[in-house]
Amino acid sequence: MSSGQQLKDRPRASRPRRGADGRSGSGRLTPKRIAILGVSVAVLAGGTAFVVRTSIEHGNAPKQVLGPDSFLALDPNAPDPETDILKEQAVQALRKDRLQSTRDDRKKGLDPVEIAQKAPGGGGFTPADFPPGSTPDPGSNKALGKQMAEARGWGGEWGCLEKLWDRESHWNERAMNRYSGAYGIPQALPGSKMASAGSDWQTNPATQIKWGLGYIAGRYKTPCGAWGHSQSTGWY
Repeated sequence: MSSGQQLKDRPRASRPRRGADGRSGSGRLTPKRIAILGVSVAVLAGGTAFVVRTSIEHGNAPKQVLGPDSFLALDPNAPDPETDILKEQAVQALRKDRLQSTRDDRKKGLDPVEIAQKAPGGGGFTPADFPPGSTPDPGSNKALGKQMAEARGWGGEWGCLEKLWDRESHWNERAMNRYSGAYGIPQALPGSKMASAGSDWQTNPATQIKWGLGYIAGRYKTPCGAWGHSQSTGWY
């Protein structure tokens, strides 16, 4: 048989059939593809419905209000970037006011500390009146602070702690920062954080000192670590 006859008699390879739009038959919606597409749409619709339903349920759920006992389960030393930002903003506001007072020849060295006339609330606590006739005693608070620091093994760190809380609150349990609202001897922000050390945090210097020492230990290891941070940033 001649080579020409062989080519003529060779069966032709089947070509994919094309539809009216010129596309090959492989692009048609076969029953299998229709089934896959249906499943995909169902999954997508179901996922969307779940997200919407969950959002609605969360929005309608009653808001949980922390009570005094709830603070016992919180970690007072956990990182809190939002609070750190508030502290930094308070420092910047103080620096701005001090600069302005210098330009206006007013009294220099503005003090950010003011003495609260009523103990602040927050975190499930209501504002409280101070005991009638009671008066803060920074000297006694400082002596108690030294004793509690020594009990932690921080006798050699006393100088740093004394200077730190002199700056923060003058060792006054009613001290409040006029710029940030921080409260108490260690200047907790908010003051209700100190509830983790005792429910009498609004008025008891010992409770405030206990919380403050725990905060320093958890975040800065030692009072001198906290003092060094305060020296460099203006807050701790």
